[in-house]
Amino acid sequence: MRLARIRTDEGVLTGAYEGGDSNAYDGTVTTDEGTFVVGEDAELLAPCEPTAMYCVGRNYAATIDQMDYERPDEPDWFIKPPASVVGPGRDVTYPSWTEELTYAGELAAVVDVACTDLAEDEVDEVIRGYTIMNDLDALDQDERTPRKAFDGSGPLGPWLETDVEPSSLDMTTHVGGELRQEANTELMLFSPREIVAFLSQRYTFQPGDVISFGSPANPGLVDPGEEVAIWYENIGTLRNTVVAAEE
Repeated sequence: MRLARIRTDEGVLTGAYEGGDSNAYDGTVTTDEGTFVVGEDAELLAPCEPTAMYCVGRNYAATIDQMDYERPDEPDWFIKPPASVVGPGRDVTYPSWTEELTYAGELAAVVDVACTDLAEDEVDEVIRGYTIMNDLDALDQDERTPRKAFDGSGPLGPWLETDVEPSSLDMTTHVGGELRQEANTELMLFSPREIVAFLSQRYTFQPGDVISFGSPANPGLVDPGEEVAIWYENIGTLRNTVVAAEE
């Protein structure tokens, strides 16, 4: 089932997303308050409100080779704050202080309950579902926090898929209509369940927190005016257009 968050005259609601073109986000969302049409009487929002986004990098061998990174012995991660989140279909502002903004299409899990110190076989019990994140990176900045943890650096959505096996999903990323990434999650060095369990030994996750699992090869530059469309099998497509900062 696809769970979507929407903004309506009744407030922010969550319900089952059905029908419509998944690329256009014009389906219906059925909630306890009724059924709403996205784009008419509802606005599609990011599918959760995280207290943090725990993002794993260097998790595909091809990406490590491309970027000339050392292969990690254990999951390598950083954290994006809640201000990073941008909903599906929303514009993303190209920061005025960078000249090298890059995209990266990543699978992400959303936590359902407060939890910590998990075993791998307990992970499925605490995950609400899976979604998609675009790990935007200001590549010309020093260190990870200035590069990756700025406002709007984590487009997320378009919804949560509650019934998906994360270990073998095809994915693609198109930028300006051009295919830039194509891979399968079975190529990850560390599996989603392994990563969630590993990070839970260090953090207490809260409901709505996000764990992303790294980008396949060919994360690359994106320019103002280009749409980034990230598709994951059995989930959907996250679309956001990059726009120039206002002067």
